[in-house]
Amino acid sequence: MKITRTARFKKAWRGLSGEEKEVARKALRNLATDLRYPALRAKKMQGVEHVWEARVSLSLRMTFEIERNTIILRNIGRHDETLERP
Repeated sequence: MKITRTARFKKAWRGLSGEEKEVARKALRNLATDLRYPALRAKKMQGVEHVWEARVSLSLRMTFEIERNTIILRNIGRHDETLERP
């Protein structure tokens, strides 16, 4: 799948540490290859139509939408903060 990023995702990405970015790059490669990759635990968010969440690490999450053959990355960051504002 093709991946694109929103301005908000890009801004949140800049706030990650180098180590967090490395882990996130691996998660993004897995997401692009297989949405059902077990470590991602990707699922549709409850109460927010068309938005998905995936696990980057124990403390990091990312949110995204899927349109046709494109994953639109919406947000990335700490678990609670990211999921409160997908």
